[in-house]
Amino acid sequence: MLFINQKYPNNYIAIGFLLIVVLISASRAYSHGGKHAPGEFTHLQALKKATELYDQLIEKRKLDQSWENTLSQVDVFKRGTDDKYEIVVSFERTEGDPKTVYIFFNASGKYFGSNFTGE
Repeated sequence: MLFINQKYPNNYIAIGFLLIVVLISASRAYSHGGKHAPGEFTHLQALKKATELYDQLIEKRKLDQSWENTLSQVDVFKRGTDDKYEIVVSFERTEGDPKTVYIFFNASGKYFGSNFTGE
């Protein structure tokens, strides 16, 4: 048999309400924000994608094999205006000519070219 305090029945309602509020608050505190819609293409995403393309260029012999062993620096930067820009990833090597290869992405992350001039 359940013991119900006849003298203070509103206490049980208040405790039940408080318990529900605590449980709902805890679930919202531990939940994460939605990442279902595509967001801005980040520099880290550009670096990852450009590295994969760079490796493919070497595999397909579009870039000489020396590019794999003499790589010295990789840079990621945004070029253009705030409303219209591109993300450029440059791979620079210590020796050989040309010294740098540039890979270009638009603001949404679509690859749209690579060259040795950066233009």
